[in-house]
Amino acid sequence: MKQLIETIVKPLVDHPEEVRIEIDENNSRIVYKLSVHQKDTGKVIGKQGRVAKAIRAIVYSAAGNHHKKKTYLDIVD
Repeated sequence: MKQLIETIVKPLVDHPEEVRIEIDENNSRIVYKLSVHQKDTGKVIGKQGRVAKAIRAIVYSAAGNHHKKKTYLDIVD
């Protein structure tokens, strides 16, 4: 899943080397925390959050097939 998120996000940003994904997992959920360069945050979120919604839709769809845990994607500053 981490590789999927990187594959989606890296082409969108100007600083792909600063794309970081941390995984926080417990019994009932998995949270992927995405952080990018400060100047790239707007590109990942998009106008009215459209890009972020699209990324989340892909990740949630892919996770639904692989995990029985609830999956979340957080974009952190």
